[in-house]
Amino acid sequence: MAFFPDIPKIPFEGPKTKNPLAFRHYNASEIVEGRTMTDWLRFSVCYWHTFRGTGSDPFGPGTLQRPWDDGSDSVENAVKRVGAAFEFIEKLGAPYYCFHDRDVAPEGANLKESNRNLDAVAKALGEEQKRTGIKLLWGTANLFSNPRFMHGAATSCNADVFAFAAAQVKKAIEITHQLGGENYVFWGGREGYMNLYNTDMKREIDHLAKFMHMAADYAQSIGFTGQFLFEPKPKEPTKHQYDYDAAACLNFLRANGLQDKVKLNIETNHATLAGHTMMHELEYARIQGALGSIDANTGDLLLGWDTDQFPTDIYLTSQVMLVILAQGGLAPGGTNFDAKVRRESFEPLDLFHAHIGGMDAFARGLKIAAAIRADGALSKFVKNRYRSYDSGIGQKIEAGNVGFVELEKYMLDKGEAAANESGRQEMLENLINDYL
Repeated sequence: MAFFPDIPKIPFEGPKTKNPLAFRHYNASEIVEGRTMTDWLRFSVCYWHTFRGTGSDPFGPGTLQRPWDDGSDSVENAVKRVGAAFEFIEKLGAPYYCFHDRDVAPEGANLKESNRNLDAVAKALGEEQKRTGIKLLWGTANLFSNPRFMHGAATSCNADVFAFAAAQVKKAIEITHQLGGENYVFWGGREGYMNLYNTDMKREIDHLAKFMHMAADYAQSIGFTGQFLFEPKPKEPTKHQYDYDAAACLNFLRANGLQDKVKLNIETNHATLAGHTMMHELEYARIQGALGSIDANTGDLLLGWDTDQFPTDIYLTSQVMLVILAQGGLAPGGTNFDAKVRRESFEPLDLFHAHIGGMDAFARGLKIAAAIRADGALSKFVKNRYRSYDSGIGQKIEAGNVGFVELEKYMLDKGEAAANESGRQEMLENLINDYL
């Protein structure tokens, strides 16, 4: 059964095309810095927004037309939805998809029934993966929607909830492994607090660390070699999440001996909610060897919540790709569109427009970043700015060959520091504009 019968496979037609159902910049086989765009970008379609989103908000019910859904939460409807999802992803030409366990299969009356439902839908997912060649970038477990997780999952004050969450993640890792998933993500939707008066923060953080160690140990025991990812977010739904930003996540991982087992999945809208740019979060993770994957979206800076909009800002995508190119790519991670169409964009066709725009924006960002790197003007400026550390006293500082006593003597002999030079911020911003 075709769910998008009037939509062909999306072609690449180049920048001059007027066809809204064609790529202008994303040419999957185009070579950039020695690799194809497909290899650099590793696009993934998210199951939760794209195939489960309804367009509901606090002021009204859903508006989105989804002809593949019959309104039930049955396994049969979930299996039918799999067909629609893979038809969409195949026509779009994305190589990957991502899911939460509860996105793809309905929750049952108990854990046993939920697992049975997930097994049934995973069978359909596996068949569609085999038919299309589309792969699973990552799986994860929804540990935030059910009321049992009101106090958190791994950080719940209720030990039974911790145990239930562990059992749910165990199953999600098994299904991710079964489907050839290349990563597994921890997003602590309710791993945080609303009020410290009723919270033992140390105990909760210790429990979260134990939970991650258990997950890593179990994955190893079943032969799952995929990459574990930890996704920062500062707030929503809790007032303060323990995975606040990249710095907080890395501190947590190091403090608990997890730094060699878990990397980060960075999301744009989460970065801005934390008061950072996406480029800051990516670079902070990259320089510490912890950048694993990204969620590609953007927020509305006039609104103070997680709007999960599709990325169309070429400055944003160029900055993202500068960091990813500097790292040499994201594999086994990728670029997952954790983004949703607006409530007013209610027709299935709008899903294609949204993803085409996001993929084109990242393709442009990739080409722009590659051009900036090839020209070398930006990197040369930065290198020159720090040249005082390439020889003399600066070289001794970086080598650890001097301390305060030697530095005091150096300045007493010299008398005054060398004059500073301009940072030329405005010139560099103008330079970046030349590439756009």
